Amino acid sequence: MFVMDAWYMAAWADEIEKGGMLARKLLNRSLVLYRLEDGTVAALEDRCCHKGLPLSMGCVVGDHLQCGYHGLVFDKHGKCVKVPGQERIPASAKVASYRVVEQDHIVWIWMGDASKATCETVPRHEIHDDPDWTWVKDRYLIKANYQLITDNLMDLTHVGYVHQRTIGGTPEAHSEAEMSTTRLESGVRITRWLLDSVPPPSYLAAHTFGTPRVDRWMEIEFFPPAVVRIHTGAVDTGTGAREGNRAGGFAFMGLNLQTPETEKTTHYFWSGARLGKPERAADTKAELLQSLPVTFGEDKIVVEAQQTALDENPDAPHVMIASDAGLAHARRIVSELLAKEASERSGQTGQTQ
Repeated sequence: MFVMDAWYMAAWADEIEKGGMLARKLLNRSLVLYRLEDGTVAALEDRCCHKGLPLSMGCVVGDHLQCGYHGLVFDKHGKCVKVPGQERIPASAKVASYRVVEQDHIVWIWMGDASKATCETVPRHEIHDDPDWTWVKDRYLIKANYQLITDNLMDLTHVGYVHQRTIGGTPEAHSEAEMSTTRLESGVRITRWLLDSVPPPSYLAAHTFGTPRVDRWMEIEFFPPAVVRIHTGAVDTGTGAREGNRAGGFAFMGLNLQTPETEKTTHYFWSGARLGKPERAADTKAELLQSLPVTFGEDKIVVEAQQTALDENPDAPHVMIASDAGLAHARRIVSELLAKEASERSGQTGQTQ
């Protein structure tokens, strides 16, 4: 069960070329995305209403999609506008269409009640167009429920154990970090401080600190149902990081978007950006491409193994610990949204009886 009245990431913008199509399953629905002649993106159900062949096996014709089986043509709203060999087009000849917004190099999709979709509520990530930040991106298909990935991102005490080769640092520093959790109007924020700690390998590779130990921060923000933004960084110990003096240190921004494919598979879209000199952008990008896939690959191994274990023993009890506060808030928010949608559906059903 998924929250339907929400924006989910469907694709990176450059995955959908003009004149081409992208077939992708999201929230248990097979879709096809394609670019119109004006450059905007449309999304339709990936199924011809005639014989069921995926429309992605056809072709783009101007602003339309043509089925590769019997040539039926559909517009961006999913309406059939041509049936080869006959003038009359059945009124029922249509497929579902979905609201799409492209911004910050991301294609967002709304798969619930289209009347509730507003562009103003699409999550923003302006860093993707900020010349002071250099970023890279990717998408992994992970064999795990999307909320397990969110859990992993919300509780960063795992970093010292899972990511020792990259962003880890000492496990004790993560377990003993000062942590605060704040419920936001539409999400939750976790702030973690690792003061006077040993900088991890990836920080040392990217930045030269003036002291052997650093004051390190982690700021994690969750926006339902599946957006997690993580701002991390470090400066020399004792130089005022907690008071807001973070200039001249190391700074990284991670964007994580967990779009369910099915209940047990997830499109994990991520981008990683580092603050630095624009003239070093090429070198910074190469460094990010070398380090980040290792880090995210380590997370992939963990959550997929977790899903396997949960499937083998779904009724086993789970013990909560203090560091679970953030992920507990995130899950509660999603549960509240699911309950709200279920109640609305129940009310609509009652009205139609």
